Amino acid sequence: MYSNRNQSQTRNMELGLLITRLVLGAIFLIHGITKFQGMEDTQSYFISLGLPGSMATIVGLVEFFGGVFLIIGLFTRIVSLLFVAILFVAIFTAKAESGFIGGYELDVALIGMGITLAVAGSRYVAVDRLFRRNRR
Repeated sequence: MYSNRNQSQTRNMELGLLITRLVLGAIFLIHGITKFQGMEDTQSYFISLGLPGSMATIVGLVEFFGGVFLIIGLFTRIVSLLFVAILFVAIFTAKAESGFIGGYELDVALIGMGITLAVAGSRYVAVDRLFRRNRR
């Protein structure tokens, strides 16, 4: 009976991590797409923040491909840490002046999601599982 309870808890935890991974991946995928749809404006915005315009392309690529990777469950821990880094930079370069409410509270929530995935990973419906099986 005890092992069934542990299996149920593990299944529920993995389901929660899958949902977190899919939501975070979709959010960043959409952000990456919108950066590329208006790249000139995005580069101008980055320059206005004191960042190189080329960083807009790099961030757009990380957001787009990172979002795809999270959705399919590939390199989840690494991609999540990259997202956390992007979010910290966004807070300190663009959003800190706005304050927490109406400024960077969403970024903090996304950082929490990213750290959770970086620490715990996410094995359900993940391409990474295929590579783990082949190594054993």
